[in-house]
Amino acid sequence: MDQEIEQFTQIYNMITTYLVTYSFQILGAAIVVALGTLLGRKVSDVVSSLAEKRGIDVTLGRFFANCSRIAILAAAFMIALPKLGIQVTPFLAAVGALGLGAGLAVQGLLSNYGAGLSIILTRPFVVDDTIRVQGVWGVVKEVTLAYTVLTNEDGEMITIPNKHIIGEIIHNSQADTILELSVGISYDSDTARATELIRSALSGVEGLSKQRPVQVGIESFGDSAINMGVRCWARTEKFHEVKFTCNQKLQEMLLAHNIAIPFPQREIRMLDHQG
Repeated sequence: MDQEIEQFTQIYNMITTYLVTYSFQILGAAIVVALGTLLGRKVSDVVSSLAEKRGIDVTLGRFFANCSRIAILAAAFMIALPKLGIQVTPFLAAVGALGLGAGLAVQGLLSNYGAGLSIILTRPFVVDDTIRVQGVWGVVKEVTLAYTVLTNEDGEMITIPNKHIIGEIIHNSQADTILELSVGISYDSDTARATELIRSALSGVEGLSKQRPVQVGIESFGDSAINMGVRCWARTEKFHEVKFTCNQKLQEMLLAHNIAIPFPQREIRMLDHQG
């Protein structure tokens, strides 16, 4: 019991001596860290505002803002640590060694960060673009250093680690997605007239791109029909809704103008074999 009391007394005296010796330094270090935190936040806001005014991509603006805040905080800690009697040089060496060991342990995470930095700097896509990669597609909602978030018409949030994006083939169709349709008409129909009627029927569909014209033409010659191909651009957030509306418009137009939509037919001949 006496030994424990003696150890407690030694620890208490050590803490008291440290506080007495470094009291003003501790206060100064706290002030430096507080000012660094405040300044970092202000500078981050200023950088974000400047990026927005200059028309810089949102993701790139956030990246620059975060980098500036982290740099100021790191500088504040570098100034504050010597005031507490902590030498910065050995600390940096220890951090470097620890970083090397951690880097070997979390290679996958670092790969995501490296890929995310590449995406942010090269900008193969930006927020609100429609991309297709690794068999999934959707509208880009957020790009971070570790992952990219997509969303689709169903409101699903699709999170893709950035290392699975860099090095892959990326289809970027900006705000829209290609919509391909096909409708069969009878062989005795006027294909030129059908082409104009299809364009007219789809011209007023809400959700189709107004900048990209609808493409219509003969896609193939089937056994029972001439297949008319339609290519247009639909808003990604309403892709299936627009698809269903377009198909309904096509059926109504063909019926209204007496253009036959043939169905598969098979001709059977009965042969009379006489013995």
